[in-house]
Amino acid sequence: MYAFDLKKPIAIGCDHAGFDCKEDLISFLEGEKMVFKDYGCYSKDSVDYPDFAHPVARAVESGEAAFGILLCGSANGVAITANKHAGIRAAICWGEELAELARKHNDANIICIPARFVRDGDAEKMLDTFMNTAFEGGRHQNRIAKI
Repeated sequence: MYAFDLKKPIAIGCDHAGFDCKEDLISFLEGEKMVFKDYGCYSKDSVDYPDFAHPVARAVESGEAAFGILLCGSANGVAITANKHAGIRAAICWGEELAELARKHNDANIICIPARFVRDGDAEKMLDTFMNTAFEGGRHQNRIAKI
């Protein structure tokens, strides 16, 4: 059972450094028959990550998207950009355990993946963990409320 309302699309975006990994994740989502909206970029040509992180964050912020996926070389740029939006909790994850903790403890609603530091197949595993992990609430809810 998924931790998100997947009747809504998943928002996904990247810069040029995250393009190949984004394409792999799109194939994964298609294989799982999940609805998503691709906010770009659409090639390996050099682009500015905020141009893609802001639309993904706005989609999650407005409730148009169930959650978001952002990719860039280090994931720092897209995470910093997304976290400027109200209600967004974008977490950098480079392993399954971090993806799980981002959901369980931080109620993250955007997973940010550092494409240059993730092995083939690991992004799909992190995404699967992220989608299937519920927020624990409890003592973590008080911390989230202080953000």
